Amino acid sequence: MIDAVDLFCGAGGLTAGMRNTGITVHAGYDIERQCEYAYRENNGAAFITKDVKEVTAEELSAWYRPEHFRLLAGCAPCQPFSSYNQGKDTRDDRKWPLLYAFRRLIQETQPHLVTMENVPDVTKHEVYHDFVQGLRDQHYHIWEGRVACVDYGLPQNRRRHVLLASKLGPIGLIAPTHAGSPVTVEQAIGKLPPLAAGECDPSDPLHRAAKLSPLNLARILSSKQGGTWKDWPPGLVAECHRKASGKTYPSVYGRMRSDQPGPTMTTLCYGFGNGRFGHPDQARAISLREAAILQSFPPEYVFMPTDEITFRAVGRMIGNAVPVRLGEVIGESLMRHVTSHQAA
Repeated sequence: MIDAVDLFCGAGGLTAGMRNTGITVHAGYDIERQCEYAYRENNGAAFITKDVKEVTAEELSAWYRPEHFRLLAGCAPCQPFSSYNQGKDTRDDRKWPLLYAFRRLIQETQPHLVTMENVPDVTKHEVYHDFVQGLRDQHYHIWEGRVACVDYGLPQNRRRHVLLASKLGPIGLIAPTHAGSPVTVEQAIGKLPPLAAGECDPSDPLHRAAKLSPLNLARILSSKQGGTWKDWPPGLVAECHRKASGKTYPSVYGRMRSDQPGPTMTTLCYGFGNGRFGHPDQARAISLREAAILQSFPPEYVFMPTDEITFRAVGRMIGNAVPVRLGEVIGESLMRHVTSHQAA
């Protein structure tokens, strides 16, 4: 029914979610060659290592079957749109042209459907509004909005900006599926085997936890769920946090709460000192597998060959990914839209 190509596909979170709803994703494009193994092994789709700025309409069109609806999906790298870069709205940024390349490919291939996902602050930048105006100029119907992923069953307090566009008629995102009943950290990862810091589960090479120094081990043992470093004995508090400027960073060196969704997963979510990434009960940071599950990747999802796994490489893929559950929400919205169009 729907044929898709996923631009900026990364390790395949968006592709996996859309495939779960019945969308056929034929290929993903990304410049990060390290993502190829995860994308291909889990999704059965082609991975093309190529800068999207160099992709042509002809090669994209070759993936689509004539009798199917065509979907072009993508999540351009979000770093230029984050709060760290506000005030730098210049088209000379080396990553911002990627959204213009996405717009060009839409104009040249004229897919029936388009979706893009990014950080909420993308809407503060001119390049995003140029992107939306390009869709309007091509007579697309557009839905756009900020999505609280926890309302759709993601066990993580993550907010993203989602855009859906259609040539077929008005379109929208499905209603929240878990409003008022979020999936908690305990429900998501509570049944995984316990680990100590620095250990790896022999049956799952991704269920591995980073080592902790003696000082950080003492710190996490002094941490409580949902607490901060302010709960520690004075001798454990870092020098930078004793200063007035450090008091505005209460969430670093924090434990998650087992009865609530987790924090937003980042590329450094495996490190105790990088945010509220401490395991709720065990004296360690969350494992790579736990981080992947909190991003709604299925427990069997592989990211790298076992002998090549590193925290940095896999953490980057997990933190940069579109959550699989959000991909499902987008996919279900598109499938319902197409079905309603066919029935009309």
